[in-house]
Amino acid sequence: MSSATLSPPTGSLKKRRVLPGLGLSLGYSITVLTLLLFIPLAACFAKAATLTPSQFWAAAWSERAQSAYFVTFFCSLIAAIIDSIIGVILAWVLVRYQFFGKRFIDSLIDLPFALPTAVAGLVYANMYAEHGWFGQWLVPWGIHVAFTKLGIILVLVFVGLPFVVRTVQPLLETLDDDLEDAAELLGATRWQTLSMVIFPAIQPALLTGFALTFARAIGEFGSVIFISGNLQYKTEIAPYLIVSRLEEYAYAEATAVAVVLIVISLILLVIINGLERWNRRYD
Repeated sequence: MSSATLSPPTGSLKKRRVLPGLGLSLGYSITVLTLLLFIPLAACFAKAATLTPSQFWAAAWSERAQSAYFVTFFCSLIAAIIDSIIGVILAWVLVRYQFFGKRFIDSLIDLPFALPTAVAGLVYANMYAEHGWFGQWLVPWGIHVAFTKLGIILVLVFVGLPFVVRTVQPLLETLDDDLEDAAELLGATRWQTLSMVIFPAIQPALLTGFALTFARAIGEFGSVIFISGNLQYKTEIAPYLIVSRLEEYAYAEATAVAVVLIVISLILLVIINGLERWNRRYD
C-alpha cells in the first residue's frame, strides 16, 4: 500500500472548534456584554454626570460617605487578611490529610456560595445579639459583635472564605511532595520549608484569592445590613448608603457614590487579572 493512500486530506488536520467562527462568537459575546454590563455602567455614569463637579464631590465625598468608605474598605481588608490565613490552613488540611468527614467539610467550604447572604447575616445577628447563643456570654465580658465593625468583619470572613480555599487548593494538589522531602534532607527546618519552599509556590494563588475576597467584601450588602445596624458614621457601609440615597429619591447622589465604588472595583479587577496572569506563569 502506497504512502499516498495513508495520508489524510489536507483540510482534515485543521482543528475543529466548538463554536462556529470568530465573527459570530465575538459578535454574540459583545452583544451580551453590552446589554448586561456596558449599558448599565454607561447609564450609571450618565446619571452621575447630571451633577456639577461641586455637587458630585459633595455627594461622593461627604463626611457620611467618607465614613461609609472607611467602614467598607477597612472591614473588607481585615476580612480578606483573616480569610487568607484561615483559607491556606483549610486548603492545606484538605489536601494533605485524610480523615473522617473530609468530604463533608470540603463541601461546607462552598456553603457561602449557595446560601443567601441575607440569611447568613440574619443568623449571625441573632447569635451575637445581647441575648443570642454567643452574645449572652460575650456581652458581659464587654465583647460586642452585633451592630459593630467586628460583626461586619465576621460575616465578611464567612462570605469570602471559599475564594481563598478554592484558589489555593488546586495549586497545593499539584505541589510535589519531593520538594519538601529534599528540603528536609538538606537540613531545613519546618519553618524554613514553609517559608522558602511552600509559600513561594502558593503565593500567586494566595494573592489572587486575597484580591477576590477583598473585591467580594467591598460589594457585599445582604449579610452586612442585618449585623451592622447601619449606624451612620459608625457601621454604615457604602452599599447601604447608596440604598439610603435611593430611598430619599436622590438618584444622582446615589449614582455618585456608586461611581466611586465602580471605579475602585475596576481597579481591583485589573489587579486580579494581573495576579491571575502571574499565577499562570507558575502552572
